Amino acid sequence: MNVELQLVKLEEREILSNLLEKYDYEFSQYDNRDVNKLGLYGYQYLDYYWTEKNRWAYFIIVDGNLAGFVMVIDFPEVDDRDTDFQIAEFFVMYKYRRTGVGKQAIFKVLDIHKGKWQLKRHPKNLPSVYFWDKVISDYTNGNYELVNSYPRTEYDDGTLADVFFFNS
Repeated sequence: MNVELQLVKLEEREILSNLLEKYDYEFSQYDNRDVNKLGLYGYQYLDYYWTEKNRWAYFIIVDGNLAGFVMVIDFPEVDDRDTDFQIAEFFVMYKYRRTGVGKQAIFKVLDIHKGKWQLKRHPKNLPSVYFWDKVISDYTNGNYELVNSYPRTEYDDGTLADVFFFNS
């Protein structure tokens, strides 16, 4: 499988917005969010990816097919630690899960954006817990810090996030 990252262009905004709805629908089983009156979750920060610097949205492309996205920002998840980058959102469509696509995509993002990272995960999202534990451990050769239930990192359901700290 050939995995590539493609920077999302402004004219591809609607495609990313459509994928974000699928992502938010899936994630709502963990954070209990509701849709709005239009039946959408909406992503309030989407336009910032083309109007503010230090925001990067990438499509994950597998053998020429759209397989998901990765969104990177420089805003810290936790306010008491310095960071250069964090994964704002990450989504791989079901067809491509457990095939190594997600790992390859994350490795590519981390190689593009060298520096100090923070990564937040929802502890009830067990597939995500397994994925991030494995991927970050593999990428860093076990050289990372994980803080469970980090203060002031509540999801919409009130659950405190687990936060990784590592370098790329």
